[in-house]
Amino acid sequence: MEARELTRVADRLSFVYLERATVHRDGNAITATDQDGVLHIPSAALGCLLLGPGTRVTHAAMSLLGDSGASVVWVGENGVRYYAHGRSLARSTRLLICQAELVSNTRSRLAVARRMYAMRFPGEDVSALTVQQLRGREGARVRGLYRRMAAQYDVEWTRRDYDPENFEDGNLANRALTVANTALYGIVHAVVVALGCAAGLGFVHTGNDRSFVYDVADLYKADIAIPVAFRVAGTPGADVETDVRRAVRDAVVKERLLERIARDVGELLLGLEELPEEWDQEDGLSLWSGRGQQTVPGGVSYGERA
Repeated sequence: MEARELTRVADRLSFVYLERATVHRDGNAITATDQDGVLHIPSAALGCLLLGPGTRVTHAAMSLLGDSGASVVWVGENGVRYYAHGRSLARSTRLLICQAELVSNTRSRLAVARRMYAMRFPGEDVSALTVQQLRGREGARVRGLYRRMAAQYDVEWTRRDYDPENFEDGNLANRALTVANTALYGIVHAVVVALGCAAGLGFVHTGNDRSFVYDVADLYKADIAIPVAFRVAGTPGADVETDVRRAVRDAVVKERLLERIARDVGELLLGLEELPEEWDQEDGLSLWSGRGQQTVPGGVSYGERA
């Protein structure tokens, strides 16, 4: 499959979660076979495939997913835990290099962090706020949103309490938030990696292999994860894990989240409102010249002929 034939990440399906199924290939489609039959999924239009417990994936399926640039993420039941992921769509390192340069300088890192918070506080001037002040304002905003959502959907709420080792011990709202956030993280991770960025090079979060994923996901929790979680938690008889995941999927489609993530990452790192068409498919391999950022063509023998 040629790069020019692939669907841009912003235009793809968000994610598909599978469990207790065998994943195989049929032409240019991925098939998922379980006791209910066979489901065909166009691989080139898939952003992220989440493989839950009981799934088996064939070599042919992984080969197609790799060629299609779809992220494959192995997760725990209901997508609550992240284990590993496969290769992504990006063939260029332009965003990765830019990200590394920005995060390695204190001033540019703070500038990106402020742009992230500015996206959450439209119309407010955050250009003079310190990181500590930004964190405090964001914390107050999120706590207030929790209270409003709890009142709106008549959900019992005290505080955010999440123990990754004891998911079932959390109350209804906290379990719903965990599932919603995890689904959001999976989607953001798929786009971040597909764009060629490093998931671990965060600007606000740091020290974790998904720090940048958490940075970007925080831009959308107030619009997607938090309202969905409280709405499902306030629905009598709801199957929290399943219903939250489906509600997140519907919200992601409605909000055109993949397109938003690609646009926002481009704006944060490059200052561009929209990434150029097929920018991430340019895979020309060069050699560093040893002089600043200059390069020389690869695939050339630079030694003197014998």
